[in-house]
Amino acid sequence: MVTRAVQITCGVEVRAAGMLVSTGKVRHTSRIAGFHDAIRFAEREHLADYHPAFAVNPATDDDEGSDDGDRVRVAAALSETVELFASTGWDAVLVADCVEHLAYRLADLTSRANAVEVLRRDHTVSVLLGVPAKSWAALLRIVLGHPDRKHAGTPTGDGVLLRLLSGEAVDSLRCDAALLAAIWAAKPRT
Repeated sequence: MVTRAVQITCGVEVRAAGMLVSTGKVRHTSRIAGFHDAIRFAEREHLADYHPAFAVNPATDDDEGSDDGDRVRVAAALSETVELFASTGWDAVLVADCVEHLAYRLADLTSRANAVEVLRRDHTVSVLLGVPAKSWAALLRIVLGHPDRKHAGTPTGDGVLLRLLSGEAVDSLRCDAALLAAIWAAKPRT
């Protein structure tokens, strides 16, 4: 009787490890009767045999050159953003630090609206960068755009970064009096 119990327990443990569930769930075989062991990607030698989406075709897939082009465009847009803020009296080093942090965090967040809210509520960033909370919130809205739906599709809603990445010249942004006034008003007072 003990031998049979150990045999069942060992079988349950092997099945649970294969299905990536607990042994308690495997013991109730009626719930998992139709399931099979989990198949891990690492166990497959050729992922393209598993699903065609994993196939890599150098003739049709993007090459690394286009990725470098995107990086250059983004870097140029970020430096132009710093120049725009510096031209209205912001400290260039401070703006560069703020924009660099903003771009770093933007890569981890799902959307611009989400980024504005998450970064606006993160009070430690403004303290670490030495920017008043109001100036930090205004910088976020100016660079990333206003998250409110009524501003969608407008220059205020798009933000400086999206406008630059869309191909708008930095000179046209310098001619936008409302934008320059907002940047100047957001400048930290020392």
